[in-house]
Amino acid sequence: MASAKLLLLVATSLLSCGVILADYAPMTLTIVNNCPYPVWPGIQANSGHDVLEGGGFFLPALSHRSFAAPAHPWSGRIWARTGCTGAGAQLHCATGDCGGRLHVVDGFNVGLSVTPHEGRGNCPVLACRKNLTETCPSELQLRTPAGSVVACKSGCEAFRTDELCCRNMYNSPRTCRSSKYSEFFKRECPQAFTYAHDSPSLTHECAAPRELKVIFCH
Repeated sequence: MASAKLLLLVATSLLSCGVILADYAPMTLTIVNNCPYPVWPGIQANSGHDVLEGGGFFLPALSHRSFAAPAHPWSGRIWARTGCTGAGAQLHCATGDCGGRLHVVDGFNVGLSVTPHEGRGNCPVLACRKNLTETCPSELQLRTPAGSVVACKSGCEAFRTDELCCRNMYNSPRTCRSSKYSEFFKRECPQAFTYAHDSPSLTHECAAPRELKVIFCH
């Protein structure tokens, strides 16, 4: 059966959606900026997959951009970058440019929802609509020079320990466990992945949606 699997990821820097598309009918991807400020959506293809829309673009406040999904299997992540200056390889952002690295599940900066339209099967709306910068624990807060909280880091991003990052001896479902930091994200956004080996039940199969919407600030 034609299908698209949808996966919402959080926290093992940014709230992002992970998308797996395989054996599906023609589909449109729409990215909506419902925020009162511009965002620069980033699109990271997993290894061996096409780079979509140049890997990202500028999206003004209260606007959207639609494009055709690949006509072959594809997987990757989509997330919001904010407070950006420059362009191309010289783009630098207050949140979401990941320090030049393409690791995008290390905290929260902008709430989002992922909505499949006209699909068959298990096609829920996946969302984290709360503004976690308002409730972020002090030790996880990312602040501007002026002192405003602009993002909420994961425990891994904040402390860089093997245990919180689920690496080395902790890189398995048996040894990688939730922490008080991942539990903060889970409590606020139950549908989100909050650490590397979080529940696989958060993956949903949705057959042949005509459109997949990723909405920031929704």
